[in-house]
Amino acid sequence: MIHRQESISFLGIPLARYITIEDSEEVLRAIRLTAPDVPIDLILHTPGGLVLATEQIARALAAHPARVTVFVPHYAMSGGTLLALAADELVIDPNAVLGPVDPQIGQYPAASILAAYREKGKEHVSDETAILADVAHKAMAQMRNHVASLLAPRLGPEKAQELADALTSGRWTHDYPLGAEELAALGIPFRQDIPPEMYSLMELYEQPGLRRPSVQFVPLPYQGHGPREGGR
Repeated sequence: MIHRQESISFLGIPLARYITIEDSEEVLRAIRLTAPDVPIDLILHTPGGLVLATEQIARALAAHPARVTVFVPHYAMSGGTLLALAADELVIDPNAVLGPVDPQIGQYPAASILAAYREKGKEHVSDETAILADVAHKAMAQMRNHVASLLAPRLGPEKAQELADALTSGRWTHDYPLGAEELAALGIPFRQDIPPEMYSLMELYEQPGLRRPSVQFVPLPYQGHGPREGGR
């Protein structure tokens, strides 16, 4: 058992696969059932997932009135990084990594599609490539704005925009691991004191297969806390 506060909601996303819409439904339900004054601890271990699903979860975490703390014992890449950025507080293992959140269009990075389009020029690309470039441009702008809006309340608009530009611009490959030193250099605030009990908690849950639920929700806060008025 982990005791950080008298009453706290624990959410865990230990995924061997990507975060799906079904996962976001489960997490959003758990957040809705968490009383406004109850803090949330979210343990992340994921390679990322669908933009729609991760953005839904990130917005819900950012809107939760009480404190939200994200713990990353090993890695939280792509959409997992987006969830980490939505937290009030980020706690990572000294060897844990986050990753860039630049959009991917099909099998290609949006930034690379735009680079190819610019290099060849619009007169020398197919209609399909031109359409992909247009989608890539919109996707990058949308993700940049989303990241900036998540970070602005804690870092201020100028620093939030700077960090959003770095993480969404395609500066690195999408699977590039951003360790503690690089996260600190980017100006992402974090701590490195993950409670030992959280490592033990992760060991209790085998990585799920394709047919098993990938979200583990431990409803500890509901002892003495009913759902919000009107909740189900």
